[in-house]
Amino acid sequence: MRCNRSVRHHHRSQKIHTQLATFALALKGVQYEYRAVNLLKGEQLQDKYHGLTPMAQLPSLEIDGVLMSQSLPIIEYIDETRGGPSLLPKEPKQKCTLNETCSLGDLSFHSKQNLKILKFIGAERKSEWGHKFIQEGFEALEIVLAQTAGKYSVGDDITMADLCLIPQVYNAERFKVDMTAFPTISRINSTLSKHEAFIAAHPTNQPDCPDDLKQ
Repeated sequence: MRCNRSVRHHHRSQKIHTQLATFALALKGVQYEYRAVNLLKGEQLQDKYHGLTPMAQLPSLEIDGVLMSQSLPIIEYIDETRGGPSLLPKEPKQKCTLNETCSLGDLSFHSKQNLKILKFIGAERKSEWGHKFIQEGFEALEIVLAQTAGKYSVGDDITMADLCLIPQVYNAERFKVDMTAFPTISRINSTLSKHEAFIAAHPTNQPDCPDDLKQ
């Protein structure tokens, strides 16, 4: 959904963290203005964006007169202030499990695959680097999800853990990780990929997705 100019989503379709917020907005039915920021061209460093967020990072969301950044706090705010399905379980044990699962993904995958890190590693080692940490992270995540999953990552309802999972599987496919080694992850991803909100918010369906990556 993209038409409400009072909500502005600063986004790049291929960046994992921004995908999380995009999925949350879609699931909650929040209409917004899509503002693409091309990291490869350094647009995040230009005054028009860097003036919004000093760290020059994506995503950022302008909503309810507030500018917020970092995907997980954005998801929590959307969940607490908008209708639709709850993305955060209320039961303390489930909430703890959810946070552990999301933290595992952030520490194992996201923090090691941002543009600054990949540029530092260099083009020659980028694929090797990405494959290594996705593989290792999925080996741990598969064990965790085998214990926590129902229909989805934590029980039978879509939660923030599922929002974290979908972009990482997308990235794993780009880095040619053998997903047959991760049956639980693959099953959940397959189920989520049929959901209307996830189809609409998928990175290949975003306006700034490069032509060679579109489905």
